[in-house]
Amino acid sequence: MAVVPARTRWSRLATHPAQGAVLAFALFIALGAAVLTIPAATEDDRATSFLTALFTSTGAATGGLAIVATGSHWSPFGEGVVLALIQIGGFGIMTLASLLGLMVAGRMRLQLQLTAQAERAALGIGDVRRVVLGVAGTTLAIELAVGAVLSLRFRFGYGQSAGGALYSGYFHAISAFNNAGYGLRDANLVEFAGDPWVILPIAIACVLGALGFPVLLELVRGGRRSRRGIRSTPGRAARHWSLHTRLTLVTSAILLVVGTALTCLLEWRNSATIGPMPWDDKLLNGFFTAASARTAGFNTVDVGGMEPATLLGTCVLMFIGGGSAGTAGGIKVTTFAILGAAILAEVRGDTAVETMGRRISPAVLRQALTVALLGVGVVMAGTLVLLTLVDDVVEVEAVLFETVSAFGTVGLTTGITGDLPAAAQLVVIALMFIGRLGPITLASALALRERVRRYELPEERPVIG
Repeated sequence: MAVVPARTRWSRLATHPAQGAVLAFALFIALGAAVLTIPAATEDDRATSFLTALFTSTGAATGGLAIVATGSHWSPFGEGVVLALIQIGGFGIMTLASLLGLMVAGRMRLQLQLTAQAERAALGIGDVRRVVLGVAGTTLAIELAVGAVLSLRFRFGYGQSAGGALYSGYFHAISAFNNAGYGLRDANLVEFAGDPWVILPIAIACVLGALGFPVLLELVRGGRRSRRGIRSTPGRAARHWSLHTRLTLVTSAILLVVGTALTCLLEWRNSATIGPMPWDDKLLNGFFTAASARTAGFNTVDVGGMEPATLLGTCVLMFIGGGSAGTAGGIKVTTFAILGAAILAEVRGDTAVETMGRRISPAVLRQALTVALLGVGVVMAGTLVLLTLVDDVVEVEAVLFETVSAFGTVGLTTGITGDLPAAAQLVVIALMFIGRLGPITLASALALRERVRRYELPEERPVIG
């Protein structure tokens, strides 16, 4: 059996960075699981089983489900490990997605260059440094601001000690911005369902993290420079938002509004969720549920008590997820928006897909369709496997909800996570890992391997519908 030289293996990882990222993320999760098995990581100083530790490590690093209560099962040391997994996992995903986006953009620019001097598709050291520092600065600024607000509220609104308020405030801020959904209470945020000073900062952090670093960077800079097509004042370059930013912001806003309206409408009289609340708290929690379902994973009401229609609508939000190069999961809002534009163009009979004054490349449309359909395939396959592993008493909608939540790295559950058998837990772990890295690596791989064919086959139109 031939041995592959180490240099060749490293060169392959350099040529295909997504493969290296998957391997590094898997090793990071395994290391976190190994640390969580240490007896000092639990409240009762008992060793946690490796499966439980692996589930927790994967859930924290990907922002997915949890199998044990964070505040009561893990010791302060264990909670610190979980928090580190959340922070490093979210930072790594934002950085990885941003760097892969730069590589794709560089590859696309390379195809448009005519001079040999510009023929360079590799990322420069300056590009990598700017991305890493930009992601770190953005993360730190948002988490510091949200953590400060939450700490003050926990200190003066709930009488916590100064140290306890700081710890609780920044734990929830980090968990929120990284869309992890891990809280220090066994009931998550149910205790704070009527407190907007806790709910709104967490919701804002979740939404900002879900937008993605490229969008946040454009918002901070006020857009990108426009060289043509837009009038500008003398001596100043006009600036505008890119199509990616506009698609992300508009689609995210629509999903938030629609999600809030549907949740409030369907749960308004549900005594198990928001029914007993006053009308302003109903609106607050409806908004928070819609924001959290976009892969944040916090809950202020009992998800298991929701109406079946609400669970289905939440599944749709979880599957779509947040923005590209952000801390959210799902197939991404831009994928959903482009597919919606394609459907609209087909209904109108247009030969090209256009949105917001721009024409969408056929290659981008094929990539969006591939990501979405493979996502549907993974969810359906995962649901089928879980149905064969769980007890017959578990309802189908609960299993589907669990599967979509795992694939979307959301963390919401109807309450069946802790009762899943070991084999089903391994399936959920695989779904969280695939859901976190799959759409990112797949989309970048499809874009980077695009090539021009020198011939075309004869065209034929099969019957559709």
